[in-house]
Amino acid sequence: MSKVKIVTDSTAYLPSDMIAKYDIQVIPLHVLFGETSYAEGVDITNAEFYDKLKHSKSFPTTSQPPLAEFLKTYTELTNSDHQVLSIHISGKLSSTIESAVAARKQLPDTQIEVVDSFLTTMALGMVVLSAGKAAADGESLPEIKKHVEQLANSVNLLFVVNTLEYLRKGGRIGGATALLGTMLNIKPILYLKHGRIEPLARVRSKPKAIARLLKLMKQRVPQGGSVHVAIMHAQAFDEAVALEKQVRAQFNCRDVYFSEIGPVIGTHVGPGALGVAFYSDQGFAPLPVAETWRPGAMAAPA
Repeated sequence: MSKVKIVTDSTAYLPSDMIAKYDIQVIPLHVLFGETSYAEGVDITNAEFYDKLKHSKSFPTTSQPPLAEFLKTYTELTNSDHQVLSIHISGKLSSTIESAVAARKQLPDTQIEVVDSFLTTMALGMVVLSAGKAAADGESLPEIKKHVEQLANSVNLLFVVNTLEYLRKGGRIGGATALLGTMLNIKPILYLKHGRIEPLARVRSKPKAIARLLKLMKQRVPQGGSVHVAIMHAQAFDEAVALEKQVRAQFNCRDVYFSEIGPVIGTHVGPGALGVAFYSDQGFAPLPVAETWRPGAMAAPA
C-alpha cells in the first residue's frame, strides 16, 4: 500500500479506471442552478448537466468544495497513517485551493502538502496521474511534490470554444476579454498562461481551429520526441474522436487519454468546446518568433 495518497478535485476529469488504479481521492466542485447545488460527478451526470444548461432559464454558477469536505478526506487519510499530496485546479480559476489550504492548517500535526497546479481538466489530470504512479512506486512525499510542480509547469493546455459568451458569463474570461465584440463567426483558440485564460489565435472555422491546434503542438514538441496527450471535449464527441486520430497519426504518443468536460468547466466553456493537453518527455522546443504566446501577437483570423 502506498504511503502517500493523492487527492485532487473533480475538474481533473480523470478516467474512472485510472482513479481506481491509483486510489486517487476526488473532491467534487459544485454547480448550481438557482438554489439547487449539485456535486460534480456525484449528483449530476454530464448528460444531465448539458441538458439543463440548454433548457434552464437561469445561467448556472459554480463553487469550490466546502472546507468540511477537505477536512473529512484529509482526516480519514491521515488517521490511516497516510501522507497526503493534494493537487488542484488553478487558484486563478477557482477558490478550491483556498479550501484545501484552510483544511491543511486545521490539521497541523499531519503530513499534508497542497499544490496549485495552475491547470484544469485533463491537463491537471495528467499531473495527478503522474503523481499517482510515483506514489505507487514508493516515492516520498517531498519527491512527488517536486516532480508534480515541475511537470505542472511543463503541461500545455490549448482549447477552442464555439463562443466566448460562457466564459464571459462565468467571469473566467481572463485576458480573452479583449476579443469580446470582435468574434462574430470567429473561433478563438485559448490557452492557460500561469493559470489564467489567455487568447492565442483566431480562426474562421472549427476545422481550421483543429488544424491550428495540431500546428501549435508540433511547434512545441521536439521532432521525434514522445508525448503524453489528453483530448477533451464538451459535447463535441465526433470532433474529439477526429482530433484523437490525427494526434495518434502525427505524434509519437506514449499515452492518449480521452475525457469529457463535466459541469463545472462546462459552465464556463460551453457546449462544443474542444481541447488538447500535452507534455513531452524531451521538454519543449521554443516557439517560432511568428507564433508567440502573447495575446498582442495574434495574427489575423486564418
